[in-house]
Amino acid sequence: MEAFLVSTGIVALAEIGDKTQLLALVLAARFRRPLPIILGILVATIVNHGLAGYVGAWVSAQVGPQVMRWILGASFLAMAAWILVPDKIEDEPDQKTRFGVFGTTVIAFFLLEMGDKTQIATVALAARYASLVAVVAGTTLGMMLANVPAVLLGEVAARKLPMKLVHSIAAGIFALLGLLVLLGVGMPSAIAG
Repeated sequence: MEAFLVSTGIVALAEIGDKTQLLALVLAARFRRPLPIILGILVATIVNHGLAGYVGAWVSAQVGPQVMRWILGASFLAMAAWILVPDKIEDEPDQKTRFGVFGTTVIAFFLLEMGDKTQIATVALAARYASLVAVVAGTTLGMMLANVPAVLLGEVAARKLPMKLVHSIAAGIFALLGLLVLLGVGMPSAIAG
């Protein structure tokens, strides 16, 4: 349960103001069809974070416990710093809807999420926690918690949120997790050393 809750909270906070949330706003404003956009975000996130979680679990199985502890600790601290850097969408999605609203959303979200903070966080969380399913379910729920309101409420709600405060809270959580991992607190005994 801890893996699910931590994954949900971290990704939900990290996603606020992220470029994929900005994409959700753009798609909602352009298409004005929330259901296929929301379903597209869900499908893209499950696939993307499923792959990222698998990579995290694989890395965890390949390296020794002491190395894994340092990798995880450094990863969480790097995420804390990275999350403080605001995201922007450089190009709006292609005006053609060759793939429809759903298909356009799936493709755009999947590609935009590649190498994104929340994808990297999913890799680290899957390496940290033994339950791949709980991590992917949690990170997916976190993405949905941040992006569904963006789709439904649009740009007005996003402008009213104190982005700097939200990003600072998320960065603080990542930094705390990084320090706890480096200190071996709350880690399985094999990794804590």
